[in-house]
Amino acid sequence: MSAVVIDGGLVHYEAFGRGKPVLFLHGWLGSWRYWMRTMESISDKNRTYALDLWGFGDSDKSKSRYSVSNYVALVDDFVNDMGIREAPIVGHALGASVALEYAVRYPDRAKKIMAISLPVGANSISRKLLDFTETSVVSRMMWWRQRIVHKEVEKELEKASKDAINISMQSVAEIDIHSRIQSIDQLQDSMLLTVYGEKDDIVDPSITNNMNNSWFYDHRNIRRIILNESKHFPMLDEAAKFNRLLKDFLEGDDLSSLELKEEWKRRHR
Repeated sequence: MSAVVIDGGLVHYEAFGRGKPVLFLHGWLGSWRYWMRTMESISDKNRTYALDLWGFGDSDKSKSRYSVSNYVALVDDFVNDMGIREAPIVGHALGASVALEYAVRYPDRAKKIMAISLPVGANSISRKLLDFTETSVVSRMMWWRQRIVHKEVEKELEKASKDAINISMQSVAEIDIHSRIQSIDQLQDSMLLTVYGEKDDIVDPSITNNMNNSWFYDHRNIRRIILNESKHFPMLDEAAKFNRLLKDFLEGDDLSSLELKEEWKRRHR
């Protein structure tokens, strides 16, 4: 276990691999741990980092610093401590919102963002997530068994602070995604790839369907890709396909040619 002290609190992180740095940010359900297989898949060419955000996993829960702005500051302090000048960020749900906000505020430090299950307004976040925070321990255990099929997630989920989930959800819901997308579009060197699981029951991907033309396909540096067999965790639900997509994204400089190739699908038949 590795940790650094930031703003008076312990921040747990893990890092492995060699090469260019890549930073992973988890979402509301779980911690850094569900990124492990993804990190391993690119560790031959990349130095991968994943941290537990305030209120999650093994990071500090002593203060209420759970807004997106708090997390952006945390990420900035973390990369400074690690000596990272610039790195792509791969964020999921809450982590996707933090990654997008970070890229807008610090465009020279994060030129590539992969935003998985990026919430687009309050209506895109399922009430099920709030229900989870308001139930008893026994009810939460049943909730896990019904919806979470990955041990990497279930093992860490119980560590999450209720306040961290509730406060960060409200903060994410207040983000003006339109303005953030416009900011990325105006940056010459920035790229934003949004990835959704078609069967996601936590962050609704269908809300982005009527945004295709205006948000994701009329821009050279913004793109949306759907993984048809994935739910809320594409990096676990369709790991091989997701990891290939991530590698192509990290190595390429043209989002228009990025796609889920047919030969990837045949491997899983």
